[in-house]
Amino acid sequence: MIYFDTSYLVRLYYQEPGADAVRGLAATDHVACAGHGQAEMMAAFHRKLREGAIRPTAYAALMNQVAVHIKAGAFQWLAQDGEILSRVRRVYQNLPASVFLRAADAIHLATAAEAGFRMIYSNDAHLLAAAKHFGIAGKNVIP
Repeated sequence: MIYFDTSYLVRLYYQEPGADAVRGLAATDHVACAGHGQAEMMAAFHRKLREGAIRPTAYAALMNQVAVHIKAGAFQWLAQDGEILSRVRRVYQNLPASVFLRAADAIHLATAAEAGFRMIYSNDAHLLAAAKHFGIAGKNVIP
């Protein structure tokens, strides 16, 4: 099983730079993500609708396709519990001031680490740079 952050989940459905590489990686194993990644993915698609990057009919089809895939078990959504939030607190407590880490990214990293993943896949430079503080590696397969 491989862990994708939201930036990679979006590329499974929307043709952004690197989407082919992400889809190729996804085809090699089952994909897991923190439960909140589902909300982040929907928000990203809605932003594309709001910005006019996709039309309402394409947006409706996209949302339908995602729902079908979720119902079919295409993703393993990992729940956040007290251990994950404790890990987030511990990391922030010791995180150097120079490290930029958004809360949602910290939850991704803590969720992946607590679930036993040694690697998280993302193209988010801040998330990748902070991964080591959670005891995992980060990798971007997008050239």
